[in-house]
Amino acid sequence: MARELFVGVMSGTSLDGVDAVVADFAVPGKACATLGAAHVGFPSLLRDELLALQQPGSNELARAGAAANMLAELYSDAIARALAAGKVDRDQIVAAGVHGQTLRHRPDRGFTVQLNNPARVAEKAGVRVVADFRSRDVAAGGQGAPLVPAFHAALFARRDRHRVIVNVGGIANITDLAPDGTVHGFDTGPGNVLSDLWCARNRGMTFDAQGAWAASGKPNEALLDVLLADPFFGAAPPKSTHRDKFNLQWLEERLAAAHIDDEAENIQATLVALTARTIADAIRAYAATAEEILVCGGGANNATLMRYLAAEVAPRRLSTTADEGVPVEQVEALAFAWLAREALAGRPANLPEVTGAKGKRILGAIYPR
Repeated sequence: MARELFVGVMSGTSLDGVDAVVADFAVPGKACATLGAAHVGFPSLLRDELLALQQPGSNELARAGAAANMLAELYSDAIARALAAGKVDRDQIVAAGVHGQTLRHRPDRGFTVQLNNPARVAEKAGVRVVADFRSRDVAAGGQGAPLVPAFHAALFARRDRHRVIVNVGGIANITDLAPDGTVHGFDTGPGNVLSDLWCARNRGMTFDAQGAWAASGKPNEALLDVLLADPFFGAAPPKSTHRDKFNLQWLEERLAAAHIDDEAENIQATLVALTARTIADAIRAYAATAEEILVCGGGANNATLMRYLAAEVAPRRLSTTADEGVPVEQVEALAFAWLAREALAGRPANLPEVTGAKGKRILGAIYPR
């Protein structure tokens, strides 16, 4: 049977590492099938440097170039591991979609920056690479994000039910899949980013595994009200966001302004509650008739977040994409394999009704093997 093989590579806002998948888009009756997958964690040195590069600093250009090369090595390693896991030779791969690591996202100022060295990835991995997926949409007046709703529609849309796909990475976003085939989506606000940062500051750990620390606390309702007052949450889509906005400084300013002095675990619980509430508010406002909510991304593994979110979206059914046969860690990587496929086919892959762009655009720049 003929195969149509692409690799998708993703490193997200949570800065936990690189996910790579090998996808076959020629499986009868399915949008795609995963043949192999791999995860490569970020070394602490690279993670610390990527966090530092989120803010202005000295010698940024040289530091960013060195970090891009380190990322390229990890991307190439992840591709090789995914190919080995799927028993696929690199010569069988049409292309790899390699998103890069977002350092700045300012569509309001006409730019978005994904740190990457796709030429180096093509050289090291020995495959054609498609990268730089966001900038064309931004150039057309769009947000450049989220880019995954079109893929969510291909994978999860159903004519007999109204679904919402919730991706909880560092930033959270929703995709509204109505039964009539219309697709909408936008960023809802912080996913794991604030709780990860608070956990690192107070516990010395990069994330709160399973939300166990948050579960030991209780949400501070006064603080939650202060956080929810940020204009971003009430703004109408299209909209997107990043660490440029939701970071420790943002949190500390609100803690100080509201004179909040609470136990650290209660603040952690409040940050998880903020993620759940803003996702649910977005669904209530823009996908009120949805019957099913499917969660993907690292946040789907946070039991406390899932418990809070289930309470917020009830009586809607809450589950994860794993229940549909797609592991929660693989959805975004699969999306970038799909985006690479669309780019090589010359098909527009943005949704102007999602990003606000002037029209449909072909996304991505191609680097030959």
